[in-house]
Amino acid sequence: MNWKELLTVEIENAYATTEGLLEKVSDGELNWKPSDGSNWMTMGQLLCHIASACGVCFKGFITGDWGMPEDMDLSDLKPEDMLPPAEKFPTVESVEEAKRGLAEDKRIAYEMLEQVSEDNLANQKVTAPWDPREKILGLQLLHMIYHLKSHKSQLFYYLKLQGKQVNTADLWGG
Repeated sequence: MNWKELLTVEIENAYATTEGLLEKVSDGELNWKPSDGSNWMTMGQLLCHIASACGVCFKGFITGDWGMPEDMDLSDLKPEDMLPPAEKFPTVESVEEAKRGLAEDKRIAYEMLEQVSEDNLANQKVTAPWDPREKILGLQLLHMIYHLKSHKSQLFYYLKLQGKQVNTADLWGG
């Protein structure tokens, strides 16, 4: 299996299972967050984050366009700006908005994957704005799929904590 095949299989699974979980969320739950502990995103913030967790980052790694203003240098950002506390995360206004965002993020992931060669995926070294260590492009993209999957798991547990009927097939597909 080559990088493109691996990434395509992983993209399809990650987005399909996330889309299924989004079907279990209602607009009235967007302000919900776990009551124990601190620094939790609300459901709406989590859905907003999920909607740009993968494809947008593919674009950043492949094109260098991280969606920041041209006069902003990512290396000038402080660690707390790169990973702000939960209350500073943006939110969605509706589940439909999250679904549209996720669909667009998926479209971007596939579009970006089409633009890159197998050789670049296997050999081109790139860094993330949040981590200066060089890694091959294919691995960085795979990590972005893992990023989406991690937040998909977080959504799964939010639904469980709300008493929703979710099971292993909802989390992993099936």
